[in-house]
Amino acid sequence: MTKNQRNAYIALLAAQAVIISLFENAIPFPFGIAPGAKLGLANVITCMALYTLATKDTIKVVSLRLILATLLGGTLSTFMYSAAGIVLSFIGMWLVKKLGPDRISLIGVSATGAILHNIGQLIIASWIAQTWTVLLYLPVLSFVGILAGIAIGVMANYLLTHVEKLQYYQKVKETNEKVHGW
Repeated sequence: MTKNQRNAYIALLAAQAVIISLFENAIPFPFGIAPGAKLGLANVITCMALYTLATKDTIKVVSLRLILATLLGGTLSTFMYSAAGIVLSFIGMWLVKKLGPDRISLIGVSATGAILHNIGQLIIASWIAQTWTVLLYLPVLSFVGILAGIAIGVMANYLLTHVEKLQYYQKVKETNEKVHGW
């Protein structure tokens, strides 16, 4: 993949993630038992980036999504919550993915990201509220996060196995990892 192709692919993924984020923000949240919980549909794009791009390029996709979605439909507080969730989620997903496909599937990687995203947001909420009691909301959010993470993982897995161009990028990434060690 040439540098221009890679940049175009990164921009395409970031744009898709931003559009999905804005769309998801426009619909009412579906979880009556967990106010504020969302499905995290844009994480489908994060999963695809993790499995088709190098780590630094995946970070570009996630960063662009965070910045652009905040600029187009967020506030400083949504940026803080999203940034904490995205950073913790990405690090966790990246580490769990490193265990290899023999130990954990894309669905497990996605569920890990969902739970860690909730933890990151609750840490910011407890910092703002200046009390750790906010973390008592974690079991409810974790349950919803696991379900959402599984659903997102299934969607991303389906796309990676049925979209020919994504399979191509996945093979290019695997080849680069074997040849260059990254």
